[in-house]
Amino acid sequence: MRKTAQTPNRYLMTEAAGVTIWHPALAWGGSAVAWCALTLAGCASVPTDTALPLPVQRALQQADMTEQVLGVLAFPLENHKGGSPGLRLNVDLPKQPGSTMKLVTTIVALDRLGTNARGRTDLLAADSLVGDVLPGPLYLRGGADTDLDWGALWGLLRQLREQGVRHIQGGLVLDRSMFRPARLDVGVPAFDEAPEFRYNAIPDALNLNTGLLGFVLQSDAQQLTARTSPALLGVRIDTTGMALVDKPCAKWGDDWKLPMVQAHAEGINIVLQGQYPMNCLQQPDFNLIDRQWVAGAVVRQIWQQLGGQIDGLESDGVTPAGARVLVTHLGRPFAEVARGLMKRSDNPLARLTYLRLGAQAANGNEPTLDAAARAVREWFDAKGIATAGMVIDNGSGLSRSERITPSQLAELLVAAYQGQNWPELLASLPVAGVDGTLSRRFKGTPAQGRARLKTGTLRGAVGLAGFVPDANNRLWVVVALLNHEQAMSKGRPVLDSIIDWVAAQPTLLNSGQWKNK
Repeated sequence: MRKTAQTPNRYLMTEAAGVTIWHPALAWGGSAVAWCALTLAGCASVPTDTALPLPVQRALQQADMTEQVLGVLAFPLENHKGGSPGLRLNVDLPKQPGSTMKLVTTIVALDRLGTNARGRTDLLAADSLVGDVLPGPLYLRGGADTDLDWGALWGLLRQLREQGVRHIQGGLVLDRSMFRPARLDVGVPAFDEAPEFRYNAIPDALNLNTGLLGFVLQSDAQQLTARTSPALLGVRIDTTGMALVDKPCAKWGDDWKLPMVQAHAEGINIVLQGQYPMNCLQQPDFNLIDRQWVAGAVVRQIWQQLGGQIDGLESDGVTPAGARVLVTHLGRPFAEVARGLMKRSDNPLARLTYLRLGAQAANGNEPTLDAAARAVREWFDAKGIATAGMVIDNGSGLSRSERITPSQLAELLVAAYQGQNWPELLASLPVAGVDGTLSRRFKGTPAQGRARLKTGTLRGAVGLAGFVPDANNRLWVVVALLNHEQAMSKGRPVLDSIIDWVAAQPTLLNSGQWKNK
């Protein structure tokens, strides 16, 4: 996750490719350096915990934090002989990772789902067409399609209409049965005080617009107007409770309050609360109206606009085995999805990917989240990476329970480096000072444009993990996790000092001691 102009500043959220690389006998950043693959045993050859570099010690002191809150593992990705020095601190202590946990989900998915894996959405029917009438229901079956937005839905229905279907007599059935349970969002306590915002969305297999509805909030000096996008019949928005204030538009979420939603016979009333800046336009996506109602309303409205008619009600259900596929929409290949997932630190995409792993691995009626956790642990076992102390909840890092050690994350990165999907992983990582969640960090430092790191930010936890070339173009694996109640406000400079130090490091002493500068 990341904090944007469309999300309240008071809420705690995590995070969002450009250098030439060579692997394994190619160069990073244009220098022809041959890299030797590091074996997992090579991680064990790195010596025991060493003193932190002086810049990192100073950063900790300035943050008023002790070394106990920090876990660090950093070493060059070369084949060390005889145990070359590296930075190790609390490497086997499980830490709350924040969004660095997305590295686990993405790396395992690149291997297990495959770089070309694509989600899909199908329109199906079990009955034959009679003239332009479909006597039975139309089934809208979700297949974890990452790109099923309103435009894609319109395209699906338009293609169906062009096949001659006009009147659907049996209503609409929404099939989310790819995951068990089909609606993981139902009955789940809110993660924080902002359940309506996108970063908190819990996906399902249908994944229609990520289960969200767009809103357009526009004010002048006297009044605020609001509407949904797409505009839906039956949805009314009451803005009379919103006070207009003179403050920057980018700060619109500071005094935003969770709206009240009231269902009635004619539709839905949404009552906005709090304060909103004057002369401000924002277009956020909100999870305010139940996705079942939204999906049915949008399908019916689009179908009517296309000259069609749907009788009956929408319902949840499972598509019959003999139903015919009428129209299909395919999402992008996972290698492309991974770029947005990692660079934007997209929580719903990460959770959907984790659920796809579970759906692929599930045995019988095994819950999808259980199957996903098993699939990840089996992957770790196959790579010889210990899983003791690792806790996986939803695969996105937006969790209070997820835990992983720096050594586990580092060995994960080594395994990815050695694997066939290394280029796809590297292309997905934010580039320091250039794009994604690192676009504003490391500007003017040796890491700018060279380091590729996954960020993590959560209340009480910040992290960085990825690959950093040093001044001699030696590629390092770096994992730094900091857990402290003031991690968000004071912890990032500590992590940045580690990356800066590695990126500027010209050499290491043969004795294994750091050259502190």
